[in-house]
Parts: sequence; C-alpha cells; structure tokens
Amino acid sequence: MIDLRQLTVLTEVCRAGSYSAAADSLGYTQPAISYHMRALERAVGVALTVRAGRGVRLTPAGHRLAERAQGVLAGLRDVENEFEALAARTRGRVRMSSVQSVSVAVLPAALARLGASRIEVEVELGQTASQDAYRLLDSGETDLAIVADDEPGEAAGDATRPANTPLRRVPLLVDRRHVLLPRGHALAGRRSVRLADLSRERWILERDRERLLRRCAEAGFEPRVVTTTDDQATTLGLVGDGVGIALMDGLGLLPRCDPRVEPRPLDDWPPRHVCALLRPEAARVPAVAALLEALRAVAVEQSRDAA
Repeated sequence: MIDLRQLTVLTEVCRAGSYSAAADSLGYTQPAISYHMRALERAVGVALTVRAGRGVRLTPAGHRLAERAQGVLAGLRDVENEFEALAARTRGRVRMSSVQSVSVAVLPAALARLGASRIEVEVELGQTASQDAYRLLDSGETDLAIVADDEPGEAAGDATRPANTPLRRVPLLVDRRHVLLPRGHALAGRRSVRLADLSRERWILERDRERLLRRCAEAGFEPRVVTTTDDQATTLGLVGDGVGIALMDGLGLLPRCDPRVEPRPLDDWPPRHVCALLRPEAARVPAVAALLEALRAVAVEQSRDAA
C-alpha cells in the first residue's frame, strides 16, 4: 500500500537528485530515505531509481509516479488549506441587546473589525434598557447583552436578576457623564463642570429624569426644563442652537458631536460602567465569542483615545 510519506520522499528525490539532498531537505536521515524508497518500490512492483554517479536518477516509471505524486500532494494541500480557512472563518448569527449609546458608538466599529478579519457574523440587534437585560438572557431571547451600571458599584438590573441565573460579566469601558454647552458659553472655558454650576441654566431633559432631579435637589436647585426629548441628535441640535443645556454620556458624543456644542465632564456625577452579559455556554459559541472580542478591542481603543 502506498504511503503519503513515501510519495513525499519520491517527489523530493526527484527534485533534489540524491538521497542525501532529499534527507537534508525533509529533515530525515539518509537511511530513512532509502527505507521509504524501497518500501515504495515494493508497493508498486517496479524500480523507481537507478544510480547515477554520486546521486540517483529516476526511471521512466519513477518519473511517471513522481508526476502523479505531485498532483496527489498538491490536491491534499488544497484540501488542507480549504478546511483551515473554513475553521478560521467564524460564521453565525448573534442576537444582541444593548443600551443605545453602545449600539451607536461601539457596535459599528466592532462589526467593521469583524468584516476586515473575514469573520462573518450576522447581528440581530435590539436597543434595550439595562434593567431588561436579565429577562432577555433568562428567556433565551438574546445571546449577548450590553448594559450600563445605573449607580456606582451597583450592576444595572441586579434587583431583577434571578439568584439562580449564572451569567458571565465582561467589563468593556467606563463612560463619563458630560454637560453639553452651546459654543461660547461662560462655562465652556473650564476643563470640567460641577452640577451646582448649572443651577441657573435652561435644561433639555430626557423623559427618564428621576435620577437627575434627585441629584439636582442634592445640589440645591430644581432644573428649569424648556424641552423634553429622548433623541440624541435632536438634543445636540437644540444645544447648538442655544435653546438650553443637556446631559449626555460620553459614548453619545463619539459618532456625531455637533461642532456648535462644547461637552464638558461632570465632576460630581459617577461614571457608568459598561459591560457585556452572557450565559457561560454562549461564550463558547464561536460567533458570540468573536463579536465579544471585537467589542472589547474597540472599547479599549476608544478608552485610550479618550484618555
């Protein structure tokens, strides 16, 4: 029976012109080359080489078999390359839920990174508040959830999390809250601002404002609200036109900050801790793992740029 190693030895003897040169090329000993050639001759039943000076010369049968061997080995390499590529290419669909700012500021760059790596992942995205993440993970409606802590040291949604639900928590980045000031505002010259500095301002607020109202009360004032909107682009436009000031997380400023707006960090507002949540078994799914790694890489880059 013909062995692939024997065919490899034959093609190298044909190329190198001697057993010793073939041994050096393949990393074999010369006796090993002789052994494989004798075994191959016994398998095919004909002589494949004759001596020629210090080397060997292939017989017509040897040349014919060497030609066939080259085709066989090339075909085998093609198969190996094809299946190595298939193994390296991750395919699949990932159901992902995320807070809006990550969907806008981080996910597009992560998907672009996957595409450049020839990793084919289809993401089915839902923009979901952090407190809903555990319910979606528990019910199997999502594979990967991106959440943000609502308070320092408190994981978003923990109050609604079933005690027997094992989840893997992967930190992504820390996001600071900013006040948006119109260009030329008196406070725009500062590196950062405190909430009490904004007591006399007109405010553009989101509908979910309980946390802000509580902190404003702690700072000794009640904000004067002139507009309510949950749309970030509208908020930026209103601030740019001088209608009022607003608060926005740093991630919300990354994709499209209006040049008429001056964002400044709030010193006395705790940062958000953005992380990924997933079930341990989901972490072993190649498509989920690839998307998570891309999100982490983009988060690291953005954190470095913001530093």
